[in-house]
Amino acid sequence: MTDSEIIQKAYTENWILITNDKGFGEKVYRELHPHRGLIFLRLEDERATNKIDTIRKVLEQYSEQLPNQFVVVTATQVRFGHIA
Repeated sequence: MTDSEIIQKAYTENWILITNDKGFGEKVYRELHPHRGLIFLRLEDERATNKIDTIRKVLEQYSEQLPNQFVVVTATQVRFGHIA
């Protein structure tokens, strides 16, 4: 599937995408593809255990704020983007 097809499927099925692929960020943030939410991981430590721990913390602390948002997550920060 292409990135556009994945975003469309996620939108149709009401999923929040979690990715470290910049292509999805481009599609959602710059090209303004409709979405139900995108969590973009920008982690230096790409080990699966670190990604899981990071996602768990984000879900525990921000679950109510995640739908329909573009969120950038680093090891030290969670930033909600503003899409025009």
